[in-house]
Amino acid sequence: MNTTEYCVQLVLVLLVVRQVKGGRLDLTGLVLPVVLIAATAVYYLRSFPTAGGDLGLELGLAALGTLLGVTAGATTHVWATHDEGVHAKAGLAAAALWVGGIGARIVFVLAAEHTGFGTTVADFSRTHRITGSQAWVVAFVLMALCEALARLITVRLRARSARTRLLALAA
Repeated sequence: MNTTEYCVQLVLVLLVVRQVKGGRLDLTGLVLPVVLIAATAVYYLRSFPTAGGDLGLELGLAALGTLLGVTAGATTHVWATHDEGVHAKAGLAAAALWVGGIGARIVFVLAAEHTGFGTTVADFSRTHRITGSQAWVVAFVLMALCEALARLITVRLRARSARTRLLALAA
């Protein structure tokens, strides 16, 4: 991993800190993750290998990221108040899922680059017809992007539901 990649992971961790702190769901809380997701996609997804087993790897890790994101969003505490809008606060489970996804990607890359695990990855790639390292990059980036987007959408849908329930109780 290079410095830019470490910085991207650090920004993702800082998003977790922001979520654990909690607060009102406002436009900034929506725009910031969307901008980060878009910037990450533009930076990393310049080529999208689909030959051999590449697409299966990419879709599989994207699905895993989506599952992690939905679960993190579902375990985030979301509530509405009459005077302050809708709030969200990630708890231990949501933070653990988020950091676990980030940590798994970092550990995989470090192990592949600096230990004998790289041979295992190469053997796996040959066996499953994964054409090269770009397929792994795309798969892990898709995992991260799907995780972030799925969490964002899940929390926003739950926020809308909380707001609707509050308004229904007030009527």
